Amino acid sequence: MGAAAVIFDLDGTLVDSAEDIAEAVNRTLDALSLPRVSDTTVRGWIGEGVRRLVATALAHAGSERGLDATMPLFMRHYHDCLLRSPRLYDGVADALQRLQRRGVPMAICTNKPSALVPPLLDHLGIAAGFTHIVGGDTLPQRKPAPEPLLHAAHLLNQAPADCLMVGDSATDLGAANAAGMPIVLVGYGYPRDLDLASAGALAVIDDLRQLDAWT
Repeated sequence: MGAAAVIFDLDGTLVDSAEDIAEAVNRTLDALSLPRVSDTTVRGWIGEGVRRLVATALAHAGSERGLDATMPLFMRHYHDCLLRSPRLYDGVADALQRLQRRGVPMAICTNKPSALVPPLLDHLGIAAGFTHIVGGDTLPQRKPAPEPLLHAAHLLNQAPADCLMVGDSATDLGAANAAGMPIVLVGYGYPRDLDLASAGALAVIDDLRQLDAWT
């Protein structure tokens, strides 16, 4: 039996936004007279929320500047860079349309600040398929804690075990396991140090159209 609903991670699963996030980080570093970092470096920092991202960037630069003092500066650049050059991964639009046509309920569960999610979905033309968005600031907890996924399942009126999580990282895997929710991982995105082959997911897929097998 297929999943009753699907809950997607955003960055690294549906959308490749690493270059835009890296530019926001680098504009922040520029403003603080700190050295820029490569897109590849920032790609390895994505997934655990903006505060962790900025804290990592400051630590990498050897800066003792306070995180609370830096966050407003970063968030201005993050807003400015949000729609700079994001792109959907291959197959995403088609996969979402298939699920939508079949009436499968879908939600987003991301550690991205919730206010930044609708503009990004609208820009990429995929907003219509999602009935709910759980962002990194929706609850006191964020992934890999289970609460965001449990909240998303509740909004979808489904038991966690009847939903399918789709993500790309250890953050998603940890949240799904803690929530008792099955997960499919994508083989692209920002896995950081996650060994996809031994993660214990239902599957590792290279194209979201392969989700037909579980929905």
